[in-house]
Amino acid sequence: MQSAAFSPTIAADLEALTKLNQDYIDAVRGSDASRFEDLLATDFVCTMADGSFLDRSQFISGVAKAAKLLSLEAHDVNIRLMGDVAIIHARTTFKLPDGNPGTGRYTDIWARRDGRWQAVAAHVTRKQ
Repeated sequence: MQSAAFSPTIAADLEALTKLNQDYIDAVRGSDASRFEDLLATDFVCTMADGSFLDRSQFISGVAKAAKLLSLEAHDVNIRLMGDVAIIHARTTFKLPDGNPGTGRYTDIWARRDGRWQAVAAHVTRKQ
């Protein structure tokens, strides 16, 4: 996370984005498609680890069908705030339902729209 002195507004945005990032991770881990209904903007797009490109409905449908991960943790989370846009970079570790471990990285782009933050884009990489 950024480490400069912050105004109360910036500090509040960073706190909100930190919580939203954790909500996103928790929703992926638990295959909680309903949580993504609120987190994702209507024009959300995601580039998956295999190179496929998903729109919002495809992403949510994929989450709903996915087996729950045994674990998923975000590490080295870096939130870059640029006015009404934020970029979140992080490294992940996870365990698949069969117990096999994996690692990855993600970049999520968030935009403040109508006074609230929503994810507008994501890019995911992973290694098993």
